[in-house]
Amino acid sequence: MEGTLIRFVRALRMAEVRVSTAETLEAFRAAELVGWRDRQRFKDALGAVLAKSRAERDAFDDCFDRFFKVEDFSIDNRARSDDEADRQPDAAPAPDDGDGREAGRGDSAGNGAGGGGGSSGAEADRERSAGGEGTIDPAAARAPDTTMAPPVSPLGRLLMADDRTALALAITRAARAQRLEDIRVFTQQGLYTRRILEHMGRTDLLDEIAAREAATAAPERRLGAELRTRYDRLRLQVRDHVEDRFNLHADADGSQLRERMLRRTRIDSVPRRDEAHMRRIIARMARRLVAAHSRRRRVTRRGRLDVPRTLRRNMRHDGTLIELAWRSRRIDRPRLFVVCDVSGSVARHARFMLTFLHGLGAVLPRVRAFAFCARLGEVTDVFRQHDPDTAMQHALAEHGHGATDYGRALADFETLALEDLDRRSTVLILGDARNNDADPRTDRLRRIRARSGRVIWLNPEPRAAWDSGDSVIGRYRAHCHQVSECGSLAQLERVVSELLRRVG
Repeated sequence: MEGTLIRFVRALRMAEVRVSTAETLEAFRAAELVGWRDRQRFKDALGAVLAKSRAERDAFDDCFDRFFKVEDFSIDNRARSDDEADRQPDAAPAPDDGDGREAGRGDSAGNGAGGGGGSSGAEADRERSAGGEGTIDPAAARAPDTTMAPPVSPLGRLLMADDRTALALAITRAARAQRLEDIRVFTQQGLYTRRILEHMGRTDLLDEIAAREAATAAPERRLGAELRTRYDRLRLQVRDHVEDRFNLHADADGSQLRERMLRRTRIDSVPRRDEAHMRRIIARMARRLVAAHSRRRRVTRRGRLDVPRTLRRNMRHDGTLIELAWRSRRIDRPRLFVVCDVSGSVARHARFMLTFLHGLGAVLPRVRAFAFCARLGEVTDVFRQHDPDTAMQHALAEHGHGATDYGRALADFETLALEDLDRRSTVLILGDARNNDADPRTDRLRRIRARSGRVIWLNPEPRAAWDSGDSVIGRYRAHCHQVSECGSLAQLERVVSELLRRVG
């Protein structure tokens, strides 16, 4: 565990928390005194030793929560318990560790899935032969769909089990085995993603997918298609995990490299310490778009040549075209209605998007903003009167409570704004379309589309996760002009730039 603490100190230094050698030794002593089992007590002890100011404490809290994730911490404790059991072979069985499992139960640290018992010998042999090295716990897998053949590969069984905790633990163990903390360069993310997947049993899974898809029996083909879909989701999940660890451990002091990384990183993976940098990037993006589209308006202000009026004007000049007449074109800036889901899973995306649109005031001055979780309300005046961070806090306090209900939010939007929509209006909806199994009320979105010029839905989730679980994005998609993935600043800039070109 000393190595883990050293890596954490290195991550703190990357987060601009100054930690000296003496303070590192004090952190070792504090860890010995309070132990590793109580997460909050361990965090408080290290914070008292390593953080020397309020700003450093905020950076410490963020770094600790990202470095010692819940599943990582549980693995650390189980591994430590096994080490203690090995040093005391004649000791009595260890007591329950607080979450329903015996801390010293055999294979609890080895399977990495938090299951209640060990695998059989044959299953363990199959796991080792698949390259998983004990990463996957087949006992955690539940019975697959009876309309499909059962998977054979260990990773396939885990994917079909729909056990998100076991899958997260498996990714964490594979990342540790591949020494993900050694990542230093942005271009290494693809390499580590592939290594982690190989460690989890990617080769055997892909072989099984190919065999199932080529089979003649319908249940096997269905299993092959489902396994491929779930593998694509797993690959994105591993990629996001690698991005998160890169933000902790990589040497990203170069401002250009840092900016490129933050523009491409998924917004929900950006550490809190980089939010100020993200706001500066957004401000630059907004200024660049304002300059580009303001020039375009000055060029088009003269309109098109009015040929009949030009000929009439030049009859006194014997038909020589001296005086030109232009068909006047009134520049009518569009109305933009922004509807943001501010529930926990989408709140950060909503804040960055509203900050971005707030910076485009010179190009899009007629923006009305709405926020919802369960009930929808207008927050336009709040964003006009306060800075984006303060306005977002007010929006979350007033509209960020309750279970997400898109059907009710669309009904509230109809009440507040449907009469104001016309063919010059663009409705921009930001949300993951996860409706908690409530009625999506697609008929209301259809009426909104009928009255507006354009309806654009921005989904911050990866495309592979769309229409999975309680997501109903597929049902809303039929009533939108455009549905785009918008999980990073680069994707957000591309969508807003295209929007400005269309409405300009």
